[in-house]
Amino acid sequence: MSEQICHKADIMAIHDAMDLLSGKWKISILSCMCYYSTRRFSEIISDLDGISNKQLSKELKELEMNKLVKRTVLDTQPVTVQYNLTEYGWTLQDLIHDLAAWGAKHREMIMAG
Repeated sequence: MSEQICHKADIMAIHDAMDLLSGKWKISILSCMCYYSTRRFSEIISDLDGISNKQLSKELKELEMNKLVKRTVLDTQPVTVQYNLTEYGWTLQDLIHDLAAWGAKHREMIMAG
């Protein structure tokens, strides 16, 4: 394997990405959005075991602020709110699929002993 020089700019970029995506729920929320193009708040809650309404609301606001998730309020009775990935948010799809594949391989390796 060839040795690659780690540049300070690369480290900073990784730090920025991890700062945005870190925490217990952000990757899970984004994963949910990748597999289902549009989700309501209640659907996301049911997809993610253990997240509270307050925490999901906070995480969605942060993802929206960072232009990864779009919130749409529909004019229905009662009001319906839908969430979906922005075009920019969809750029994370390959990363999320790769992370899922790596996680599955890692689980197999750990279980094999």
